[in-house]
Amino acid sequence: MVDWDPLIHTLILKREVDIINLNMGKVINIFRVLLLLLTPLLFVQWVHYQETKRTVYTVGDSTVKNGRGDGADGLWGWGDVIVQFLDTTKVKAENHALGGTSSRTYQDKGLWDSVYVKLKKGDMVLIQFGHNDNGPINDDFRARGTLKGTGDESIEIDNMLTGKHEVVHTYGWYIRKLVTDAKKKGAIPIVLSPIPRNEWIDGKVARNDHTYGLWARQVAHEEHVSFIDLNETMARQMEDMGEKSVTGTYFFERDHTHTTAQGAVLAASIIAKELKLENTALKAFVLDQPKIVRPSSE
Repeated sequence: MVDWDPLIHTLILKREVDIINLNMGKVINIFRVLLLLLTPLLFVQWVHYQETKRTVYTVGDSTVKNGRGDGADGLWGWGDVIVQFLDTTKVKAENHALGGTSSRTYQDKGLWDSVYVKLKKGDMVLIQFGHNDNGPINDDFRARGTLKGTGDESIEIDNMLTGKHEVVHTYGWYIRKLVTDAKKKGAIPIVLSPIPRNEWIDGKVARNDHTYGLWARQVAHEEHVSFIDLNETMARQMEDMGEKSVTGTYFFERDHTHTTAQGAVLAASIIAKELKLENTALKAFVLDQPKIVRPSSE
């Protein structure tokens, strides 16, 4: 007599395996369909998250962004480094500074307009100008100077460089316009005094606390916005290290205005610390223990 039990058991087992494989195939197909359906939704949500993230904008001159921000000639601006001190899961940073500009020409060239149209409520704008505002008001080379002080006085010129008729205002007037424009969009402006130059007199770093640093402070006070005294704070740290230690490390000997990568990190670290100490709107987004990678042009 034939023993059918093993054969029956084998057939039953094969049937169960086939059913399992069939069900698994259905599950995989369903998963694939869901993945196809959910991927666009997840992408849209990610894009929306990125767009609604607060943005920290930096506007200024070459001490904020040198050249293209790629470390050409070993020079860097602090605006290229400040992002490393921020919690990028909560905010993103955009450096819109341009070398050679003053508080006047940055706006006249339309550079501020490109930032202004992007500003949304809750964004933050770090503003630092002054290094180029002391230049000629009207010439055929750069024509970037501003009037001294923070008042409403102005002069009319026929700009020798651009060929346009122009009304030139005070340094404070231009800084105030940046501040008030940012406020109109619900953004939060933070004004900084210009980074110090590597200029020494009897062991002391030259300050601008009676000129552009002072005027930046006055505008911030009048407009009730945060002020970071980068000039004074960094100058003190430079003095603690001494001229010989600073020159060649934080500034090149050939250039007393623009910082090396290490100098940019120093400036950015000071700004980050002051943003916390001054209880600014950016305080909540500054990392307690940032992992800093010194920028490299290589």
